[in-house]
Amino acid sequence: MHNPYRPIRAEVLEVITETPTIKTIKFKPDEPISFKTGQFVEITIPGVGEAPFTPSSSPSVKDTMEVSVMRVGKVTERIHELKKGDIIGVRGPCGKGYPLDEFKNREVVVVGGGCGFAPLRSLMYSLFDMSGQFKKLFFRGGCKNPKEFLYRKEIQTWKKRDDLGIQLTVDKVDKGDTDWKENVGLVTTILDNIDMEYSNGIAIVCGPPIMMKFATKKLLDMGFKDKNIYLSMEKNMSCGIGKCGHCRIGIYYACKDGPVFTYDKIKDYSEIWE
Repeated sequence: MHNPYRPIRAEVLEVITETPTIKTIKFKPDEPISFKTGQFVEITIPGVGEAPFTPSSSPSVKDTMEVSVMRVGKVTERIHELKKGDIIGVRGPCGKGYPLDEFKNREVVVVGGGCGFAPLRSLMYSLFDMSGQFKKLFFRGGCKNPKEFLYRKEIQTWKKRDDLGIQLTVDKVDKGDTDWKENVGLVTTILDNIDMEYSNGIAIVCGPPIMMKFATKKLLDMGFKDKNIYLSMEKNMSCGIGKCGHCRIGIYYACKDGPVFTYDKIKDYSEIWE
């Protein structure tokens, strides 16, 4: 029987610097870990602690996994110091992922911001694997500035796909960054005029809470139904199995009942954007 408390030993294969504050850790667990896109794992640093991260790699890749980590505290600081050959622990997968079967034969828009690109990268891999099973697929992504844009080169290659409509933006461009040729403004400014039927469309949003708040409001104003807006509510998760209570949202625990929720399930709880 699977023991939810037992970390699986994993060896670090590669550490990739993505932005000044984010690194991607690629590792190989001693035992294959299967996950559904949207689920998360707990990364254990022996002698330091553990923290939850949603894989940024494809669920179809079973022998290795990647997580993209922003440096924000003790555990993430130590993760950023990892190098090839180091040993970590991986516990999970935890939570519930995206119900991909419910997206079939629908028009889908994915809206990402900042560090939310990490779990959405995994989601996009899964959606690409299902190419042809959606009526339409769109990606709208934003970040504070070009230097902080996660997977910038990779996402540029997505523009070559015939099955994806993509538009990107940054909040502002510094004087020294002259190679940004796309939109400048909040992510909500690139949600207008998406060629889809909003009332029956699927919207998926992941990013910082303030970005998710205003993106959700914009989508509702556009005509999306609250039951068709999927939010990744990852803030404050800790233990991963509904014991510590840090991630409680009303009657739900983000780690156990989510982290993926439809907006209609959580909209009446005032603390969801805090």
